Amino acid sequence: MRTADIPDSTQGSDSLKLPVPSPAAAVAGKLLLLIVAFLICIGIVIVYSGGAGWAMTKYASSEYFLWRQLLFAGLGAVIIILVGRLDYHVFWKISRILLLASIGMLSLLLVMKLAHLISGAARWLGVGPFKFQVSDFAKYAVIFYFSRLITEKREYIKDLRDSYMPMLSTLLLVVGLVAVEPNFSTSSLIAIIGFMLMFIGGVSIRYLLTTALAILPVALAFAVAAPYRVARLVSFFSGDEKGMSYQVMQALIGLGNGGWYGRGIGNSMQRELYLPLSYNDFVFVIVGEEYGFIGALVVLALFVGFMVCGIIIAKHAPDNFGRYVATGVSLAISLFAFINIAVACHLIPTTGVALPFISYGGSAMIFNSLGVGILISISSHRNRQEGKTLSGEADESQDSSRVNQ
Repeated sequence: MRTADIPDSTQGSDSLKLPVPSPAAAVAGKLLLLIVAFLICIGIVIVYSGGAGWAMTKYASSEYFLWRQLLFAGLGAVIIILVGRLDYHVFWKISRILLLASIGMLSLLLVMKLAHLISGAARWLGVGPFKFQVSDFAKYAVIFYFSRLITEKREYIKDLRDSYMPMLSTLLLVVGLVAVEPNFSTSSLIAIIGFMLMFIGGVSIRYLLTTALAILPVALAFAVAAPYRVARLVSFFSGDEKGMSYQVMQALIGLGNGGWYGRGIGNSMQRELYLPLSYNDFVFVIVGEEYGFIGALVVLALFVGFMVCGIIIAKHAPDNFGRYVATGVSLAISLFAFINIAVACHLIPTTGVALPFISYGGSAMIFNSLGVGILISISSHRNRQEGKTLSGEADESQDSSRVNQ
């Protein structure tokens, strides 16, 4: 690999011979921060409203979810600030390490499950309250690693053996390990993100379509291999109320109760132990019930705005690596949001996908905040680098004037 392929200021990359800073990226970055702040604030209110009854039943405190969500929001804000100040090229340097670490942790979960050290779904690692969902980590590891590979291989990106096969093998390994947790929905989304990055990076469409046609039957077979997934599919395709699952029925009742303007904050009926996971997977139902169609539309518009800002940041990124990372992060967060909303509205079968920044949970909040911080870093990179350049020129000018004196 040539030195110029490395987007690092220490390597003299052409990508860091910066042109005029992009005002569009800077504006998009600031607007993105505002959107995320709104979403987090909405999440705190909705989690408290939707989870108070469940928290009282499970933990004898109606404010249990509220205080924890406030803690997660605070950690997320700190992560956004810290990562936003980093040079995002640090993720180029550690991308291989992150990918290997994610594969190692996913493999460890599989071994622990086979050894019966974990019962049920094997998705979390950690001790006590300090646990995280490994698939969230793996998702970002794939984004960083693929962004690096596509950047390195851009001159021969359409080559089957040296370009496409290594990327496909890596993606299938990660997707397969996540799928056997089992976590079919997240594994499918990671696969979509990987294929989208390869498509945007210039991989031959013929290779992508051939792979998709080959994988689709396997994915369908895996989807119907578990009874609970079959039940979800039957519930979704059922033409009457009797065939729908209890959770789906309660979700639709909640959205219907909201009408145009909602029942008002704290006045949801479905949160009163009718709707399971009303503070997590089905939190959008509480939005629709308490704030109505208008409130639900506002939340949807915020996520559309997030996606648009991410696309603008990707378009004006200083280099190819930043462009692909920004695209991957924007896709990851937006896809999870739109799928969660679609599930709540009974537009697609039920999945276990949380609503970013709004659903209760620390792992998703931390990793989504990491993604936002990276987008901010990319959007401000040119301005930051230009500031360093101007500062260096000023120092040289001062030194020169001293010598002349």
